[in-house]
Amino acid sequence: MESPNFTVDFEGEIITTAVHLYSGTRITTDAPLDNHGKASAFSPTDLVSASLASCMISIIAIHYRNRGLVLHPIKSQVKKIMAANPRRISEIHIEFDFGKNNFSVEELEHLERLAHACPVANSLNPEIKIVTNFRPAN
Repeated sequence: MESPNFTVDFEGEIITTAVHLYSGTRITTDAPLDNHGKASAFSPTDLVSASLASCMISIIAIHYRNRGLVLHPIKSQVKKIMAANPRRISEIHIEFDFGKNNFSVEELEHLERLAHACPVANSLNPEIKIVTNFRPAN
C-alpha cells in the first residue's frame, strides 16, 4: 500500500476514531440510536451526508476564489434518510443559506449545477436521492 491518507481505529463499544495523517485532525464516530449506538458522535452515514454538503460548498468556494470574487459565509442544513433491507442512505436533503451573498437566480442555478457535479456527489450510488434547496439570501 502507498502511504495512507488517514487511519480508522476501533475504540470499543461501537466507537471508531479516524485520524487525518497530514493534519492530525480526529473524527470520532458512533452508531445511531436506531442501530445499536448511543449517537454520541456522527455516524459513518452522517459523515457521508455531511461530506456531500461540505463538498458542494467547497466547489462553490473554489469557483469564486478562481475568479477573484468575494464569497461570504454559506450555511447548510442536512437531513439524511435511511432505508432498510439493506440498511443504506436513501436520500440526502441539503438546504443552503447563502447569507450576505447576493446571487442572481441565474448564478444560483449555475452554482447548483456545479455543486451537483462535486466529487462526493459523483461518488455516491445514483440510487441515493439528492435534494437541494439553493435559496437566495434574505
